[in-house]
Amino acid sequence: MAGLLLCMAWRAVAGWLAFPHLLRKTWFTFWSHALTPLDAATLIPRIDGIALYAHAYAWHLNFRLGQALPIDLLHFAHEQGLRGVKIHVEDGEERSLLHAPASRDGFGQLARELRLEVHIETSATDEATLRAAVEIAFDTGATSVRCYPRYHGPVSQIIAQTIADLRLIDSLDPEGRLQFLLEQHEDLKSGELVEIIRAVSHPRLSLLFDFANMINAFETPEAALATMAPYVTDVHVKDAKILPDRGGYAHRACRSGEGDIDFAGLLTTLLLLGTDAPQIRAFACEEENEMFAPSYRFPNEPPDPVIPMRAASTTDPTMGEPLPARLARERDEATRQITYIRNTLAQIRATAQKALT
Repeated sequence: MAGLLLCMAWRAVAGWLAFPHLLRKTWFTFWSHALTPLDAATLIPRIDGIALYAHAYAWHLNFRLGQALPIDLLHFAHEQGLRGVKIHVEDGEERSLLHAPASRDGFGQLARELRLEVHIETSATDEATLRAAVEIAFDTGATSVRCYPRYHGPVSQIIAQTIADLRLIDSLDPEGRLQFLLEQHEDLKSGELVEIIRAVSHPRLSLLFDFANMINAFETPEAALATMAPYVTDVHVKDAKILPDRGGYAHRACRSGEGDIDFAGLLTTLLLLGTDAPQIRAFACEEENEMFAPSYRFPNEPPDPVIPMRAASTTDPTMGEPLPARLARERDEATRQITYIRNTLAQIRATAQKALT
């Protein structure tokens, strides 16, 4: 692990010296030279047993503007040989698990028949939102609930309110049936997320690391991971192009392999977390092609910057492209991303195998 920590520290520093789009995909080249035989021996079985999940955002337009049902994501995950699904409470609009409660029992039953684990996601941390997500998790047999703060106002107030929200975990789930995940979602920095985790100090609360969301908080993926690593258990895998935005950085999600995110480096680092067993429980394939998120944090911001009001993430249809074609392309891109991730993992495995010889 010494090599891992050294490389994480080096990459974090380099990221600040030249923001990540200037360092595109150089990390794994550096890492492969530093890979020790012990790390290589750890990587190979963890790659072979990696827990890949389907993420419903990869079908976002099909759920929002098409006729996709939550059970369709289960069939997709099963066809792709994945471990489970991560699905938002509102995926499917009026057909969603939130708005069509009668569908939950059938959804949970199908997941069990297909031997798929279910993770529920929601887009706030207030008590009412979390209670609704927990109810859906119980009804479907899910094992975790992901959330993120969507408050506006001074960062200090957002942190304090989120801590208060998450201290309700035991009252929300008194029997301890669920894991709870807090995601970095474009506005708070990694150190601020860690502050929340430490303040709440709950054994069933951990962090979810997204490959690109820290960019909007003026952090590189590598620097954010170096800070969050001890607390990360789940991952959203996606690619994005990093764009200057009012002195900060925005990101526009793109097809995996066509953006500025170093898949091989991040996957390698994440797979090596955990001493006796893998620390990461789920890698979700979250293709988000054409989703745009603006900058929320800036290099010259005051000590307690104000976060503006914002809606949950969404993607608009492509101008000039017929909707049926766009929906078909989205489904194809979701499948393609899984192939890309598996090919990247195969490349990492080959490099690790060479380090053993």
